Amino acid sequence: MENDIVLIYIDDEPVAFARIEEIRPDVKKEWFIIKLLMLQIPLQVVSWILKADYINGSSFFMNGRMMRLEKVICPDDDAGGEETAGGQSQMVKKEVEGDGRKTSGAGGEVISFAQHRKSGKKE
Repeated sequence: MENDIVLIYIDDEPVAFARIEEIRPDVKKEWFIIKLLMLQIPLQVVSWILKADYINGSSFFMNGRMMRLEKVICPDDDAGGEETAGGQSQMVKKEVEGDGRKTSGAGGEVISFAQHRKSGKKE
């Protein structure tokens, strides 16, 4: 579990990511001190005392709020869209004529930095 990335939930809402830095036994039997590096700016280190079940994803209460840790698993490379033979994602579906801008299926635009610089636009 050390070096795993976890998503921290409070009241069933995801609120932060953290990396497990260390897990060591507490003086109380069956409890552990878990040291977390909160992945935010500024970086912060916190230590919680939890049972193994809580570290492994069971819900627990802290300061009257329901909390849960969920291990983050890296999604497959093709989870966001299949890649073509050229390595370009299928999510980029069409190119707007003339200006080199591409739109995705979700309605957003993908603009190359080179194209953006040539146009001299500032946002």
